Parts: sequence; structure tokens; C-alpha cells
Amino acid sequence: MPSGKLDGKVAVVTGGSRGIGAAVATRFAEEGASVVIGYRSGGEEASELAAKLEGSGARCLAVKADVASPEQTSALFDRTVEAFGRMDVLASCAGINHFGGLQELTPEMANQLFGVNTQGQLFAAQQAARHMTAGGRIILTSSNASRRSIFQHTLYAASKAAVEAMVRCLSIELGQRGITINAVAPGATKTDMAAKNAVKYQPPGLGLSAEEWLSLSYALDHVATPAEVAGAYVFLAGDDAGYISGRTLQTESCVF
Repeated sequence: MPSGKLDGKVAVVTGGSRGIGAAVATRFAEEGASVVIGYRSGGEEASELAAKLEGSGARCLAVKADVASPEQTSALFDRTVEAFGRMDVLASCAGINHFGGLQELTPEMANQLFGVNTQGQLFAAQQAARHMTAGGRIILTSSNASRRSIFQHTLYAASKAAVEAMVRCLSIELGQRGITINAVAPGATKTDMAAKNAVKYQPPGLGLSAEEWLSLSYALDHVATPAEVAGAYVFLAGDDAGYISGRTLQTESCVF
């Protein structure tokens, strides 16, 4: 049951129109936060979610912003402070996936992946911190792919591993201002992106279905739901995580 852990806080959730981001926005609102849902292309979904959360008594706003654009990212946080008067929590959930062999990779692919997954999160953290005071919470999103050897998943894994390095280094700088920064590294989660790519995570030639492979790969007996993963963001956003910074929280143990 919600316990008001985020009462009075103002939170921005990038990539908040669907998947893990939508679940995080929902949980933040349930815990008492005013929530800004950042989205790039899911305008209808973001507006519907904002209306649903407002109908439940939360203050909520949907704002279009492509995190690959530093200018749009800056405007997102300016709009947040304009609407709600402060900025307390960032949950950076926007991201894109990629599979491809070494000889197929192009500079354009690398620029796109790192532009969203790495640079997009770096500048979201920068702009959030610009408005935060002591007690601020920045939560980025990595992936368990950053620690695993996955066939033809090089660009994505590298873009997420860089996020964990940023979190470690920025924890020192932001800690001087009383702001924590951490990351969540989800495993397999029931999202549109996972449904499209789940079968690709197994070694080549194994030939299992996505469900068979996932059931063998993780310690728990089911693939996570976005709501289950969102709990990690709620924890890191709250007072109980006030002395945790520079860390990456994995949501589930990978067997393989």
C-alpha cells in the first residue's frame, strides 16, 4: 500500500509514457509526488496517464521532450519548475535498444544509442541538478546487459555501462550539494521493447523460445513487470536511501 514516501516532492520521469517509465510515474504519484511525464513520441499515452493520475488526486503534467536534445531537456526542467515551483526527483527512464553485428555497426547507430542512453541521461542529470537543492534524488537507468556477454548487443551494453560510470563519478560532485545519484539496472521486464527483442538475448543457435530462455536466465520464477521494477526507483527516491549514492541497483539476479 502507498505510504506517502514522496509527499510534497516534485518528480520528473523521462520516458514516462510507457513501460518502466509509466510504472515509475504511477508509483511516484501514488506515493504523493507531483509528477511530470516526459515523452518523445508517446503523446497520447502520456496524456492519458497524466489524466488518470490526476483523476486519482495527483498533480501531473505531460511534457514533450526528446532527451537526445539538450535544449529540449533543459526546457523540460524549466517547465517543471514553472509549473510546480521546485524540482526534487529525476527518474531517467528514456532509452532505446539495439542488436547488431560488429560489421553492421555505423557511426549513425552509435550516435543514436549514445545520444539517448548515455548523453541523454547525462544532460538530464545536469539539468535536474541545476534546479535541485540538498535532498535531491537523481536516478538513472542502466541494464543488466552492462554486466553480461550478450551476442551482438555491443552498442546497447556499452551505452548502459557508461551510465554506471557516470553515476559513480557524479556521486562525489553532487554529494557536496547533498544530492544523491544512483542507477537502476533492470533485467528482463514485460515491456514492448522486451517483447520485441527477448529471444535475441540467448546465445546463437540455442533455439529456445523467449519465455523458455527467460525462465532459465533469472533467479525468480517469472519475468518482472514494470510495476515490480518501479519499486527500486521509489526506494532510491525516498528518505530510506538518503545515504546511498554512486550505486547501481540490479532488480534481479541473472543466472546466465
